[in-house]
Amino acid sequence: MNLYFRLFLLQLRVRLRPTVRGRRPSLWDEVRTPFRVTLTDLDPLRHVNNGKYLSMLDLGRLDLMLRSGFWREIAERGWYPVVSAQTITYKRSLTLGQRFGLVTRVLGLDDRAAYLEQTFVRNGTVVARAVVQARFLRRSGGTVSPAELLDAAGGTDRDLTVPEWVHEWAGATRISSTAG
Repeated sequence: MNLYFRLFLLQLRVRLRPTVRGRRPSLWDEVRTPFRVTLTDLDPLRHVNNGKYLSMLDLGRLDLMLRSGFWREIAERGWYPVVSAQTITYKRSLTLGQRFGLVTRVLGLDDRAAYLEQTFVRNGTVVARAVVQARFLRRSGGTVSPAELLDAAGGTDRDLTVPEWVHEWAGATRISSTAG
């Protein structure tokens, strides 16, 4: 239930204040999504449950796509994003009532996927960081190519070459189609 409430608040916030520093962000900009730890986020040790972080990552990515207008563009084309791999590293705990932000940015694209970095930050200190591999699928079946994604986003003036360490990570996490 908490996720749906946060989704509602996110959509309301995007409608009321869609800009970042006075302009609508592009898909290639960094977006900060604010949160506060609620009682339903906690595990028995009274800090945010590791699974809750993953749900908040979804909201951060949605925030970037909504504010940039990319969500509308892919919906009109019959596309949708899916997470194909992710890894997260926790450095500090978040506890009840604390405010924090989730910073989301696209790292780059390769021939298979889009890669994002999402960082949880409280008072200027990194709490956790995730790397996410996402693919875009067609509702009619099949995958969306990086060239099509770039076209839908209106192109970019930024280098979207995926860092080598991300390629290594993606290779290490790939599951073979013949794996049992």
